[in-house]
Amino acid sequence: MSAVPTLQSFIGGRWFGAEAGQMLASAIDGRAVANTHADRIDFGEAVAYARRGGKALIAMDFQERAARLKALAAYLAERKEQLYAISHHTGATRADSWIDIEGGTGTLFAYASMGSNELPSGNIIHEGPPVQLGKQGKFFGSHILVPRGGVAIHINAFNFPVWGLLEKFAPTFLAGMPCIAKPATATSYLTEAMVRMVHESGILPDGALQLVIGGTGDLLDRLDGFDVVTFTGSADTAAKLRAHPNLLQKGIPFNAEADSLNCAILAPDVTPDDEEFDLFVKEVAREMTIKAGQKCTAIRRAIVPRQHLDAVAQRLRERLAKTVIGDPSREGVKMGALASKAQQSDVAERVAMLAQGNEVVFGERDGFSPVGDGVERGAFFAPTLLLCRDGMRDERVHDIEAFGPVSTLMPYEDIDEALALAAKGKGSLVGTLVTRDPKIAAKMIPVAAMQHGRMLVLDREAAVESTGHGSPLPMLKHGGPGRAGGGEELGGIRAVKHYLQRSAIQGSPTMVAAVTGEYLRGAAVNESEIHPFRRYFDDLQVGDSLLTHRRTVTEADIVNFGGISGDYFYMHFDEIAAKETQFGKRIAHGYFVLSAAAGLFVSPAPGPVLANYGLDTLRFVKPVGIGDTIQARLTAKRKIDRRKKDAKGVGQGVVAWDVAVTNQDGELVASYDILTLVAKRS
Repeated sequence: MSAVPTLQSFIGGRWFGAEAGQMLASAIDGRAVANTHADRIDFGEAVAYARRGGKALIAMDFQERAARLKALAAYLAERKEQLYAISHHTGATRADSWIDIEGGTGTLFAYASMGSNELPSGNIIHEGPPVQLGKQGKFFGSHILVPRGGVAIHINAFNFPVWGLLEKFAPTFLAGMPCIAKPATATSYLTEAMVRMVHESGILPDGALQLVIGGTGDLLDRLDGFDVVTFTGSADTAAKLRAHPNLLQKGIPFNAEADSLNCAILAPDVTPDDEEFDLFVKEVAREMTIKAGQKCTAIRRAIVPRQHLDAVAQRLRERLAKTVIGDPSREGVKMGALASKAQQSDVAERVAMLAQGNEVVFGERDGFSPVGDGVERGAFFAPTLLLCRDGMRDERVHDIEAFGPVSTLMPYEDIDEALALAAKGKGSLVGTLVTRDPKIAAKMIPVAAMQHGRMLVLDREAAVESTGHGSPLPMLKHGGPGRAGGGEELGGIRAVKHYLQRSAIQGSPTMVAAVTGEYLRGAAVNESEIHPFRRYFDDLQVGDSLLTHRRTVTEADIVNFGGISGDYFYMHFDEIAAKETQFGKRIAHGYFVLSAAAGLFVSPAPGPVLANYGLDTLRFVKPVGIGDTIQARLTAKRKIDRRKKDAKGVGQGVVAWDVAVTNQDGELVASYDILTLVAKRS
């Protein structure tokens, strides 16, 4: 029999811990999987090492860090089977582990892509547009986001040992912030295995990620106002951490994502004969059994029309009865165990409290018999469906959460009562509304959204591609108000900004442009005999500019453009009708002005500019009439080095160009940005 390994923390660039501490048991059969280490961690060393590592992170830019995330995601994905083998001990089925392991690497890939496509080169995000603060256009203000220069502490829950760490780490790393992660002890053996892979990859710079096995000791006492703490877990623990004296004294940001009593509502328009009825039943049953109900997003309250209560209960019983429970390695097993015996006891205690005065519709008495060797020593728990006939009076069903395969049915009389029942959860991560009627969705969702961080509207059309009630996605916010912690995670680039410092800047257009790395109208420009479109990406500078020759708009221009485009709008062709408008005359098509400006500034010969692939912020500011003379100024506004190459191996970058089209009086008539791919010299 092999010795039980002792887990180690990764602190100060080395693996630390030799003395065995707490034994961690397999959720399947109770056998020892690993021991925590009893050695005391020097958190002063950990924080100091992270701060040194932060300098290495900031030495890279957003684009470089995005590339590292992509490489790390690929490295972990290639070794995922090693993690699957360990994840089995947490009680997870293959499908459960997929959510955790491939959900984690998928989040890394997603943030690598978002960083590459949405973040600039450098370490400054300009939150424009700039605001003119003086009448003469000599004084402007704007906002920038820069790395905080601190350390991020991530304290995670037991239910997602891989995804829980990676979904926080990805935006933190993109933001240039080193991370000290503390997984929940019960399943920390899986997190440790994953972090060992990260370390072995050599992809991350020193100090970017440290791992704490066991308690956090005096870690929070060593933080300062530039650091950040995030937490996922119970609402009670979140409240205690939020009140930590050092966090309060130094104003350290604290972000909590806490367990909540999420709900699903079956709308009154859905009948037992509708496809949506079965979708509702399927969603509730799935959220009860995936990860054995150990998801902070699981459906804890199923709110249904009173007239359909018996039908919902019956179909849920039938579906739950088909769920095979046991050792996930056994063929046909669909639900595994809770993460630990302690969790099993906690869920049993809370179910007993919820059952007082309520009915057990389905539970242990209904054929609960886990399959597999040694499962009697495991942490299995029967799917348990409760029924509360008066949810408006029974506060327990809205206050007590059994963090396992447990949900409570409750009926409602009308839409207002359904919304009132949902609100009794005092804030949730996610809610689902199942309906066929867009009008019902339009009425209920804005009200329910006040208490929920995310709302899923489920019908037969969405069901074809829906990721489900309980699946947080990298692109969408994860978090909720009130009991759910009041925090935010994920949500695309929003999560990266959480780890950056926002600062307002003021100055002349030239100075604001120099700081932001983005041209601002009124700032100094660089003009030369070389057309900006003739410059390679490497040579082009923000502020390189061209003032074009002029063009007088004629009636023939308008007629010809109308003939080519098929746009015969009366303002361009009906002299009498046009005179009766606010403009008092016929005017040129806005898109003619756009096209004519391109004719003024485009350099037609082959060159470094490869393609125009976008146009942003287009505004037609002032009408252009027959006889007006237009002129354009083209200025390199922003450069983004995507670090990509074409099929021939030639590097490319993206350049955003500011275009200002003016008339003979110097008045702005059209304004926009164009985006181009520009080749590098190599």
